[in-house]
Amino acid sequence: MKKTILLYIALFSIYMLNAQSEKISVSFSNNSMVEILEKLEQESNLRFYYQDNWFDTYKTTNSYENKTIEFILSDLFSSSSINFLIYDNKVILTNNSIVYQELPDDFFKTEEQSYYPENDAIFYNQYDSKNVITVGKQNVNLKAQEFRVSGRVTEENTGKPIEGLVIILPKTNKQITTDKNGRFSVTVPSGLNTIETKLLGYQEESLNVLVYGNGTVNLKISESAEALDEVLIESTRNQNVKEAIVGITRIDIAGLKNIPVVLGERDILKIATTLPGIKTAGEGSAGFNVRGGRADQNLILLDDAVIYSPSHFLGFFSAINPFATGSVDIYKASIPAEYGGRLSSVFDIKTKEPNYEKFSGEGSIGPITGSVNLQTPIVKDKISLTTAVRATYSDWILRSLDEESLKNSEASFYDVLLKYDHKINENNKFQATGYYSKDKFSITSDSIFGYNNALASLKWDHTFNGKHKAEVIAVNSQYKYGIEYEGLSNSNFDFDYKINETQLKLNMKYLHSDKHKFTYGASTKLYQIEPGNLSAKGNESIIEPKQLNKEKGLESAVYISDKFEVNKKLLFDIGLRYSIFSALGANTQNVYEANVPKNESSITEVKTYSNNETIETYGGAEFRLSMRYSLTPSLSVKGSFNKTIQYLHLLSNNTTMSPTDTWKLSDLNTKPQEAYQYSVGVYKNFDNSDLEVSLEGYYKKMNNILDYKVGAELILNESIEQELLQGEGKAYGVEFLIKKKNGNLNGWIGYSYSKALLKLQNDIPQEQVNNGDYFPANYDKPHDFSMVLNYKLTKKYSFSANFIYQTGRPITYPIGKFNFAGSEQVLYSDRNQFRIPDYYRLDVGFNIEGSHKLKKLAHSFWNISVYNVLGRNNPYSVFFVNNDGKVKAYQSSIFSIPVPTVSYNFKF
Repeated sequence: MKKTILLYIALFSIYMLNAQSEKISVSFSNNSMVEILEKLEQESNLRFYYQDNWFDTYKTTNSYENKTIEFILSDLFSSSSINFLIYDNKVILTNNSIVYQELPDDFFKTEEQSYYPENDAIFYNQYDSKNVITVGKQNVNLKAQEFRVSGRVTEENTGKPIEGLVIILPKTNKQITTDKNGRFSVTVPSGLNTIETKLLGYQEESLNVLVYGNGTVNLKISESAEALDEVLIESTRNQNVKEAIVGITRIDIAGLKNIPVVLGERDILKIATTLPGIKTAGEGSAGFNVRGGRADQNLILLDDAVIYSPSHFLGFFSAINPFATGSVDIYKASIPAEYGGRLSSVFDIKTKEPNYEKFSGEGSIGPITGSVNLQTPIVKDKISLTTAVRATYSDWILRSLDEESLKNSEASFYDVLLKYDHKINENNKFQATGYYSKDKFSITSDSIFGYNNALASLKWDHTFNGKHKAEVIAVNSQYKYGIEYEGLSNSNFDFDYKINETQLKLNMKYLHSDKHKFTYGASTKLYQIEPGNLSAKGNESIIEPKQLNKEKGLESAVYISDKFEVNKKLLFDIGLRYSIFSALGANTQNVYEANVPKNESSITEVKTYSNNETIETYGGAEFRLSMRYSLTPSLSVKGSFNKTIQYLHLLSNNTTMSPTDTWKLSDLNTKPQEAYQYSVGVYKNFDNSDLEVSLEGYYKKMNNILDYKVGAELILNESIEQELLQGEGKAYGVEFLIKKKNGNLNGWIGYSYSKALLKLQNDIPQEQVNNGDYFPANYDKPHDFSMVLNYKLTKKYSFSANFIYQTGRPITYPIGKFNFAGSEQVLYSDRNQFRIPDYYRLDVGFNIEGSHKLKKLAHSFWNISVYNVLGRNNPYSVFFVNNDGKVKAYQSSIFSIPVPTVSYNFKF
């Protein structure tokens, strides 16, 4: 009998072995997985057990010739979470888990010997399937005990990413926060884990996660019913203390509505100037001076594309529509290695995240402008379109005035933004942004000025796995301006200028481990400049046409950085960028005799370069080093060192940026600018009072900074290098900022003491200024104090106020006169030896929120404000006129009286 049983067992084992090793031929053409399994049942005589909902709806095409069932199934499920077991003429499929056919060798160890299974046999159906997430695929041969889990957290209704969400892992006592895109990544042990989420204003969640390997967990979190207070400047909890970056400012867009501004126009970039380290040359001026840098040393990006002229209305308004803006990050010291091409700062402006769920919008109506931003889902949860338009009706106001001189004037602008967002799948996303702005104004009756920005940005995001992701970015930016002159004489003309740049960029992120987070990439950028084109306007014009040679240059770079967490207290952010620039033909370049002034008589050779021939090449390494040491969880000290190189220069002999300024590339006679900046800071958060306090100091050294000879001609000059001077610059200062983000009283107080100095020293006396000594730059303002406060009286009413004080900027005064060749001449002081009077201004505002009913057509907000409520006659500039043999000083001012404004904002 025993022999018979053993014989049956042997025969059965042989039968099973043959069943598994039996080879079949089968092919599939656009079949679903369920159809494939049914076909395999027919061909192999095996019975399959599974659940239909385990399989996606995708279809596949493949063929197998003379292959075993085990081989076919292994191939089909290689990239899925499905495991299988062939047993007793059956094929049992499992989702993630595996079925053990034998116990591990060390399962029966003594109690003294610890047993740690390499893969816990935890089954999906042991837990409520609505509250469990499986990650990875269990593999009996896998030896790893820890895996990388990554993911993205979004708001359940709108699909917008949630920044600053705290993710807690009780099993390992780890806490991490999501980034601005809602993404996170963390190492967890294999087996069962619990994930808890916390963030004020959102429902707390607790999920069971079965971790079998590296994988992704995407979470959707619902908002809670708790109302949040208004916040003016926002950051994630203790992020300012924890991160290694020094000198970064993040502006909360939602809080801008409470801040009094001129003519009721919300202005992102003007609000930035109320923060320490960011200044302008004067009221209503374009451009920014960041930590002693020139206005051309700021890289202003909108969805990764450069905006060359970021202002409307000669600098009174920002060219960025605030209702289309999602975030603004300003880097003043620790500029990430991925950014290059400017010395002083990066303004990284991102448009709003799309609304994939429902049609929504917001806008405002002010005294001279109207704005609207609309978001429209094209395919729910996949495709969304954003449209933002802003325009002024100031022309209509000017024509309606009784003043005859103003009736003939013109001042108008508009900007349009279109953005297309497409979530292709969990790992791929495409974004396209288009932007156009146009300004047109006429100060005199014979001239019309116009300038415009145009940009296009394409970005593809791809996630390879939980550790590796990429961005491919292609952008084009263009800025041009023109002047139309029609006078009483026959000298009518048209003048135009244009700069265009095209860039291709690859950004990679690699989460190596909890200690090392790498970013690396490469970029290349082509500049094309048309420096000036003058043409006659009309048949009667006697103007001789003139066109300057075009300029062209290629700037390329590679970079890598590592965020290295040594331990909980010490964090390094180390980056290296190597950039190279080539000035290209076709063009001509003058060669000058050494040690003599550059002029027509000192030209020794004129070199001619053919199309795309290299004129001159520059390059070098750019270092980005920063560190943070945490003294306590809410107190840290930081330090940084940055080296930056800039190959592009702005030519302007005005105090502030002007629409008629021109840009010039480095070439044979113009060297690229360089800067070295050292920064230190102390950062403290007071959780009980919700206060953030920071104190930063910096020292910056600059080389090859451009300046100009007295009376320099910068427009239509074929030998512009004869008017240029290049020298040294240095800037240093200390910045203090205290912020209160929440509560009935919120806002910030900032103060900075700083110096910005230039030295134009040369062995040639004609090419040095102030005897080669350091002198203040024309934007040097040592003392800068600002206070921006908002006080909530009730949930509906609030009061806001700004106060700003600044030292007057430097100026060159006439200090005497003398007679020469029978005429009276004026003797001027050293350059920038004196200062105009100090500047201060107080603005107040009263804000009225609409009702907070959930079911209403639109939510409204009224802002009633008075700009310059004290009526301070702040000088914008001081100029001198020789009248009847007497030199008289005159002061020009802007908004020297209180300017009341009422604006209406809506959101739906």
